[in-house]
Formats: sequence, C-alpha cells, structure tokens
Amino acid sequence: MGTAPGIRGWLRRLLSPRATDAPTRRARGAGRPAPTTVLGRPPGRATYAGDFHGIPDLAYSPRPDGRPDPGEIVWTWVPYEEDPTQGKDRPVLLVGHDGDLLLALPLTSKDHDRDEAQERRAGREWVDIGSGGWDRQGRPSEVRVNRILRIDPAAVRREGAVLDRATFDVVAAAVRAHHG
Repeated sequence: MGTAPGIRGWLRRLLSPRATDAPTRRARGAGRPAPTTVLGRPPGRATYAGDFHGIPDLAYSPRPDGRPDPGEIVWTWVPYEEDPTQGKDRPVLLVGHDGDLLLALPLTSKDHDRDEAQERRAGREWVDIGSGGWDRQGRPSEVRVNRILRIDPAAVRREGAVLDRATFDVVAAAVRAHHG
C-alpha cells in the first residue's frame, strides 16, 4: 500500500536533522531569551552549497503538499556570509530551484528603511513585504534581494506561510533588477 505525498513529506521532516540537534549558544541578556545561534554545519548537507550567483529563474508555485515550494516562507539554517560554517535559524522566502536545491531570500524583522543608505553602501538591498504568519509577533518583515541562498530541502524545518502573489511579484522584480 502506498503513502500519500503529504505523509512522506511529513515523515521526511520528522526524521531529518534539526537545528536543535546541533550545539547551540544563546546570547546573554535579561528578560526574553535571545535567538539561538546554530554552530557548525547546516543539517541536510555536509557543507553549505554556497550562495547562488547569476540571474535566477524565479517561480511562484506554492502547493499545500507539506513540501517547501517557491512562494512560501519557511524556516531554515542560514549561514553567515563572513563564515558559512556558522549561521542561525531564520525565515526565508523560497523563490525558485537550482537543480535539487531551493533558492531562497533571507528575511528580517529589522526595519532597514532607517539605515537604507548604509545598507546600500554595504551592497545590501531590502524590500518590505509586510507581516504574516511566519512571524509569531506579527512584525513587518523585509526580504533581502541581493543574496540568494541555495537550501537543501531537507534542511527546511517548518513552513511559516504563503506569501501573496502580488508581493512575490514585487520581490521578483527587485531580484531581477538587482541581478539582471
């Protein structure tokens, strides 16, 4: 007897390595706990495949099948640019594929409109996408369009939400303008 694709995806995610399986470090501070930083390699692959360079083939194709699809915001391990052996768990917007890897853009709840000139000088470009189910506190988010991550689908730990098509198209236009 076969299993439904949704069940296979659920089982794959259940059995895949998680960030909580890796050594972690919490930043100091009173009050609320700080975000957990994952030390070492990302789950799913022995090493990070590296950022995507070039003009990506962007697609909007979210499906309610339990698997990560372009157009969805999911949580995964994101390597630091300065040291890809380290990183942290973050939300990302899935925007396409590169072979068997997912292409993703990192999100932040930090408002970069306040330091836009500084960010541009550093080569970082952000697009406002509003708030959604990917952030439990309902904070507005921005997506970084100049860094395209290549993510192993097995490293995706949970789905956050589906981004609406109109907002995805705005982000896609910004990615094309930056990389085209």
